[in-house]
Amino acid sequence: MAETPATSHHRRSLSDFGAVSLGGFFGGGEDHKGGGGGGGGGAGASTFEYFGWVYHLGINSIGHEYCHLRFLFIRGKYVEMYKRDPHENPGIKPIRRGVVGPTLMLEEVGRRKVYYGDVYVLRFYNRLDESKKGEIACATAGEAQKWLEAFDQSKQQAEYELLRGGSARNKLSMETEINLDVHRPRVRRYASGLKRLIKIGQGPEVLLSQSSNRANGGPDGYFERDGGDAIETYQWKCVRTINGVRIFEDVANSESGKGVIVKAVGVIEASADTAFEVLLNLEKHQRYEWDMLTGDLELLDSYDGHYDVVYGTFDPRYLTRWHSKRDFIFSRQWFRGQDGAYTILHFPAVHKKKPPRSGYRRTKINPSTWEIRNLNSSMGSDSPRCLVTQMLEMNSAGWGRWKKSHCSKFERSVPYALLCQVGGMKEYIGANPALKCASSTTFVQSKLSPVSNADYNESDVKDEFYDAISTDSSSSDDEESDDDALNNKVLPSLLFETELEAKLKLKKTSATDANKELDSEVAPITIDLSQFPCSCPKGKDDADTNCWSTPSGKGFMIRGKNYLKDNSKVTGGEPLLNLIGTDWFKVDKAMDNIALHPRCLVQVHSEAGKKLPFVLVINLQVPAKPNYSLVLYYAADRPPKPDSLFSKFVDGNDMFRNTRFKLIPSIVEACSNRELIVQGYWMVKRAVGTKACLLGKAVTCKYLRQDNFLEIDVDIGSSSVARSVIGLVLGYVTSIVVDLAILIEAREEEELPEYILGTVRLNRLKLESAVHLEEAAVHQEEE
Repeated sequence: MAETPATSHHRRSLSDFGAVSLGGFFGGGEDHKGGGGGGGGGAGASTFEYFGWVYHLGINSIGHEYCHLRFLFIRGKYVEMYKRDPHENPGIKPIRRGVVGPTLMLEEVGRRKVYYGDVYVLRFYNRLDESKKGEIACATAGEAQKWLEAFDQSKQQAEYELLRGGSARNKLSMETEINLDVHRPRVRRYASGLKRLIKIGQGPEVLLSQSSNRANGGPDGYFERDGGDAIETYQWKCVRTINGVRIFEDVANSESGKGVIVKAVGVIEASADTAFEVLLNLEKHQRYEWDMLTGDLELLDSYDGHYDVVYGTFDPRYLTRWHSKRDFIFSRQWFRGQDGAYTILHFPAVHKKKPPRSGYRRTKINPSTWEIRNLNSSMGSDSPRCLVTQMLEMNSAGWGRWKKSHCSKFERSVPYALLCQVGGMKEYIGANPALKCASSTTFVQSKLSPVSNADYNESDVKDEFYDAISTDSSSSDDEESDDDALNNKVLPSLLFETELEAKLKLKKTSATDANKELDSEVAPITIDLSQFPCSCPKGKDDADTNCWSTPSGKGFMIRGKNYLKDNSKVTGGEPLLNLIGTDWFKVDKAMDNIALHPRCLVQVHSEAGKKLPFVLVINLQVPAKPNYSLVLYYAADRPPKPDSLFSKFVDGNDMFRNTRFKLIPSIVEACSNRELIVQGYWMVKRAVGTKACLLGKAVTCKYLRQDNFLEIDVDIGSSSVARSVIGLVLGYVTSIVVDLAILIEAREEEELPEYILGTVRLNRLKLESAVHLEEAAVHQEEE
């Protein structure tokens, strides 16, 4: 077994290490009663360690769900699960043990009710066989994200060892991975199952809470930053301050007179995780303390862990005494960005479980969004802070008079009650100090441990960790003892709107010329776009629809030369690559290696394509019914310069590409679409956001390097969050203009400043215009 970590190891917050990840690889193994022996890795190498409490979820041998509190320990590529903290119980043996492997995935499933509390679930599975899976859970979404980061760090270390070479035995272990038919020994299975049956009959298992003990008391390591990486056109004007909460109006979009977009912004002395949990909690007695409108809520349906439908009632006598009781239904959709910010969307909805009710007048709650992000702690204080922004659209009736006068009928309206929610939450959390350091079942700590992988025996740890975690937890006596400690304990109840004010914050400096990334010793060629016709036409001007164009990079903010010193960003320059065409395909199922398809631009115009020094093919796989593929073709007029960042990305390994491939989205407004502001259009903008996203961390990306091209297949459907967002976008795709910028993230001094690889503007695409593409000759052998 693994040695107990020395107490002298240096500790840091988990967020200090690695990039934020929405996926990772790991798997499961058998119970092991001992360790020892030699393994891979050299002595003296530094290994990251992560450890903390999680819930192990599953179904036992007699069909009952279980939820066990377990201590998870990650050291390098090795993962162990204990029943107790090994730091406090020296000599305790792990009940499960395994290694991280390159085909194992970790997916954020979302929020789920377990017994008497809500938890955030992470699912393990093998991408070669998704029937083999297991689940763990955390008390907050933030801590679930930290475990995602931890496993991603572990996966990177495992891949690094594999690429570096390692021992033949180590390499064989990583390539062979796991015999999926092997399970943990089932000792006295019948008696164990009978004991579990008796135990369940005594009452439901409930969750054990344990106070958080994080290594640093800061607000999860997230730092105050600009609101986005694309320049937006909002013009927010503060019109009133109520109880420390500022009320803003978007004056740029209120000129149409059909409606207004307003927002309430407040700083709350608590972490973003805490504010998020308070907002999502439906418990009546808690909501009564801060929410005057939506205090009586009932969950109707929960769909994918990030989306549910809620029914509520309110008595309008608190607003005015002349109306009958009201009820309403709205949907809630939420997700957590790579920067740790939460976004929650509220839409009016209908549901068959709640038809119109006698004695109640059905009303529609205004569409709204909540954005919550952590801020830096105040000087000399370790107390977490977050900025909470609620944005909603409403009719302009009464709004103008209220801005100018304190007395108005607007103060007795539903929109006013919604705008007061931020102030109510601020006062509620301020009056309940326990919420600021809310008891948490999961805590994650990390160490930098000068240990060797020789502490582990490769012959013992031969299976992937998910296989152990997916095995019946009640089939061994090891799982039966001390489970009584879980009974009668209850799980504790538990985007930022800094729009980029372009006129105030925008750096006037532009990025330097990116052509240094191309080989200057080779003469550039002339690229004739007429030689590359595609299924999606190029637009002549902004008035054209169902087309593409190439916007300037000046609408995006990228890392400047001094980013590592002052986090400064600059406006982007002209893209390095030329967009030569765009295909809009309809496919029966997600299609990889599309550049090899006979109807793909690279193949159809093979003679002209072969003359291009380099082509980058981006295949955005859109999950829908049917599926779609948006294929972007970027060409360089010269080959990549040897040893440049661009060359390292093109010819590097997938691990490097996943940590560097970045996309910046932006939904831009068209003048003819101003009427869409009061139809939910602005909510799509909030859902998509403007923050740069590391695609290799958010979704599954596959790479094909062949001949003179590199293809990147981006599986948007591999993330439940991405599926939800793209589903929302598709509902408005015929009416919106989307700008995208792709780039390689710069992390070293010599790589700065960043540059934009390519841009594209998609102008009101029509779903029915997609060309059907049959699967044919796509999976040819790669050279």
